[in-house]
Amino acid sequence: MMILGVSEWLSGKLGWNVKGIRIAFILSVLIFGAGIGLYLMLWIVKMFSK
Repeated sequence: MMILGVSEWLSGKLGWNVKGIRIAFILSVLIFGAGIGLYLMLWIVKMFSK
């Protein structure tokens, strides 16, 4: 499921698996609570990098 396209964009930049990045975001939300803020910051970076 793609919400803002951050995981797919980040996987292209880093060369990592998209599913692994999505799982990392979910775990960071559940464990640390910082995943939402990180996701939104990366979305802003993605928007300005085009």
